[in-house]
Amino acid sequence: MGPMTERSDEVENGAGAQAPVAVRQALEVDAPAMDRFVLSAEHGTFFHLSGWTRAVVEEFQHRDRSLVALRGDEVVGVLPLTECSGLLGGRALISNAYAVYGGPAGVDREVEVALVRAAEELAVAEGVGRLELRCQRDLDLGFERLDLHATFIRELPAQVEDVLKRMPKKARADARKARKSHGLTLTEGRWYVGDLVRLFHANKQALGSPALPGSFFARLLANFPDHSTVHLTKHEGEPVMAVMSFLFRDQVLAYYSGSAVDADRRCKASGFTYMALQEWSVRAGYRLFDFGRSRKGSGAFAFKARQGFEAEDLHYQIRLVRDKALPSLNPSNPKTLVLQRGWRSLPAGVARRLSTTASRYLP
Repeated sequence: MGPMTERSDEVENGAGAQAPVAVRQALEVDAPAMDRFVLSAEHGTFFHLSGWTRAVVEEFQHRDRSLVALRGDEVVGVLPLTECSGLLGGRALISNAYAVYGGPAGVDREVEVALVRAAEELAVAEGVGRLELRCQRDLDLGFERLDLHATFIRELPAQVEDVLKRMPKKARADARKARKSHGLTLTEGRWYVGDLVRLFHANKQALGSPALPGSFFARLLANFPDHSTVHLTKHEGEPVMAVMSFLFRDQVLAYYSGSAVDADRRCKASGFTYMALQEWSVRAGYRLFDFGRSRKGSGAFAFKARQGFEAEDLHYQIRLVRDKALPSLNPSNPKTLVLQRGWRSLPAGVARRLSTTASRYLP
């Protein structure tokens, strides 16, 4: 982690008195206390945990610039922050890199605003292109907004059999057919990570996009031995889909997935896998199922809606520093389409090797 910086703000405590809050750059020794805070904070997420940022920094050689807010010796807020390098030399401070959620998590708004203002000061001092906060909430910070994505989270039923019952009619019929007629099975084991990586890479190449290296998945499993797992779906003994999930408090986050190119046409693998994963979550005692982020209007967005999940807008907020415009995220951009066609035409081995380098610049 970089050199310590400090910012002090006066924040009212519950009794109305003024209590000083100090915001500074987090140190490695702060990680246990910060993680304990995140696990109990109302707006803490899995991606606020130090193990996530550590995996990103170790894998992609970015810089950890996370901030911690303290009242005396007590942690009262955190802002995970990664300084990432761009393909053409630009830099950005992102909360949090390679994650769908981020932004400040504090005991109150005043603490969260203090964290954001300290991040702004750091962004200006370092001369980065932008400060990007991937918030679930609209914090009304006066920043530019990217309201392009939504997330899908719902409460799990109390009984396993109710997972299938409450699915929309068409999705329920497909999942039931996948289980009874196609004989699909779902099993859990972290050792299935190799299958996940293989299927994930094949999917990404079919889409014309670089894939995260397998070593990153291994780092995540190592950093979260009790809070991550992999599920594998098989059809007639053949792996057809795999999902890496993160286990955070009372929720399961189905985060990374990969499937055989023809798995849905052949045996309805996606619908079955996520239905069975919800059943596993109920048996394991979890309360919430996080289906993850999707871009509005995308095929993944439509698929999740067809499974009975309701979209919740994500409120990504960006403070432009040296950049003149928001990052271009339009998949229909002609330049993007050319790159996608070229990537799809690469031999699989070449695509995997190039992905290791390219993914560093796609946080």
